Amino acid sequence: MSNMITVTIDGKDVQVTEGMNIIDASEIAGIHIPNLCYLKGMKGMGACRLCLVEVEGLKAPVLACNTKVRDGMAVRTTTDKIQEVRKFVIDLLLSMHPLDCMTCTKAGVCNLQRYAYDFGLKESSFSRKTFGYTVDDANPFIKRDPDYCILCGRCVRVCKEQGTHVLEFMGRGIESKVITAGDRPLQESSCTFCGSCVDACPVNALLESDRWRTGREWEYQKMHSVCLLCGNSC
Repeated sequence: MSNMITVTIDGKDVQVTEGMNIIDASEIAGIHIPNLCYLKGMKGMGACRLCLVEVEGLKAPVLACNTKVRDGMAVRTTTDKIQEVRKFVIDLLLSMHPLDCMTCTKAGVCNLQRYAYDFGLKESSFSRKTFGYTVDDANPFIKRDPDYCILCGRCVRVCKEQGTHVLEFMGRGIESKVITAGDRPLQESSCTFCGSCVDACPVNALLESDRWRTGREWEYQKMHSVCLLCGNSC
């Protein structure tokens, strides 16, 4: 049985399992640490930099997604310095993302929209990138729109976890994007259309084709699936 330890998060003492990361420990304490790339149950990769927190005794902020708690640790999640960094990150992401929230299918459940609202950002203060990537929607299951991608890496990671290895990163800097092997449409790849990437996407870059502007997230019924690979619940 795992040992229980006590940590202090934003002045609140909480008992958590030894070896747990700060971001999961904060959820137990009822404190949400902003993040876009973290997936519970998987090792944190620190791609989005939103989950930075301050730990008493350390000079520099640490990533909550891949920093393990220790007994007696004191964590501060919303200092002025941390909030300034988070606002900068969201501001930068908005410069690379379409601002069509009023008609977006993920409006209301989009994590980027949520954090932009929290920080009072209507638009980016940075120069906007040029949009116009080709939408991959020739298959009947998944609509993939790279213009919406925030390069969080969630889809790439779950695709590897599923054992299909269809999605990967290509390019560097502002030229970075998520592609299939050879940058071909999904139906020409080894994709099994399990939908795990759609579930993992925090924005509108990946979506079930039949959901495109046909309803909001909360209007759909969630069902259990007996298939270990597929989430289609057929």
